[in-house]
Amino acid sequence: MTSSNGYAAQEQQVKVVVADDQAAVREPLAAVLALADGIEVVAAAANGTEVLAAVAAGPVDVVLMDLRMPVMDGIETTRRLAGEHPEVAVVVLTTFADDDSILGALGAGARGYLTKNAGRQDITRAIRAAAAGQSVLDREVQGRLLATARTPASTPERSLPEDLTPREREVLALIGEGLPNRGIAERLFISEATVKTHINNLFAKAGIRDRADAVRRAIAAGLA
Repeated sequence: MTSSNGYAAQEQQVKVVVADDQAAVREPLAAVLALADGIEVVAAAANGTEVLAAVAAGPVDVVLMDLRMPVMDGIETTRRLAGEHPEVAVVVLTTFADDDSILGALGAGARGYLTKNAGRQDITRAIRAAAAGQSVLDREVQGRLLATARTPASTPERSLPEDLTPREREVLALIGEGLPNRGIAERLFISEATVKTHINNLFAKAGIRDRADAVRRAIAAGLA
């Protein structure tokens, strides 16, 4: 409900930083997003250092992040944000869909990954989903993750240990769907602290390195 002074409507706005080193991409993208309902572009950044400064000035809900930027690239910036501002979600928007870029970004903590052939509706949907604690991967990215997970040479080491509990398998399946800890907690009706405990246990038992590896393992095991 919107109050007569309009504050409620403002509180529902998703505050976004657009990061891209090319002004010809950054400025039109920021202008288009500014027209979308429920989205407020609070800053535009040409590199990771500018992103961190914009987030520090805050408040910011989502960073729409390019990967290849000077000074500080998108993966390192995502890693810094995950450590210093975990409440800020990162959605990658890039021309690169190679395995290193995808796994690097997801491993650093990105909540979404889109390629630059995504349409305006895809981008705004991903931003809103990220702000709500959900993840969005476009089809090309999902396909590459699936292909990586099902590479025959890697299949034996990706089998899951038998001592995973049913709950740990549930958590792994939801990681495979792209849900963050908060989303997993809401889906399973448990606390985020309990989710973290399950994740720590299953990572240790299965030898999972990071969240990107967990996504691949979930897909390979048929859980996602």
